[in-house]
Amino acid sequence: MLKGFRDFLLRGNVVDLAVAVVIGTAFVAIVTAFSEGIINPLLALFGGSNEMGLGFQLVADKPATFIEVGPIITAAINFLLVAAILYFILVVPATRMKKRFSQADEELTENELLIQIRDLLAEQRGRSNGKHGLRAESAQHTDGDSAY
Repeated sequence: MLKGFRDFLLRGNVVDLAVAVVIGTAFVAIVTAFSEGIINPLLALFGGSNEMGLGFQLVADKPATFIEVGPIITAAINFLLVAAILYFILVVPATRMKKRFSQADEELTENELLIQIRDLLAEQRGRSNGKHGLRAESAQHTDGDSAY
């Protein structure tokens, strides 16, 4: 039971997820400071002379009925900024690195891979029999046309 839990924790996607959460949390603090320092004052401009900010009041004499639209807009901007930062700083470089360091074997089609395996097995059989490829040549002539 503990071995399964350990295997789960050591899988790459769990570690990647943990790193993303930590970095995402750090970016949230930066984006929140940006929003509170720049976005909120800009949104307050659209609030006009209303002291409560951007929004509308349901009942004219009751401040408790004021519906604030500014914080909703700020939260949406925060989300978009965090998502964009994480995408361009983490996802895009990670994808490029995976493509750059991926092995050529992963790009082979199934058929090409089977052909390579067949050729290697034929070559090994030829070496072990001392005939150096005589069997490999006969194997290629008998079923080589069907593989291509």
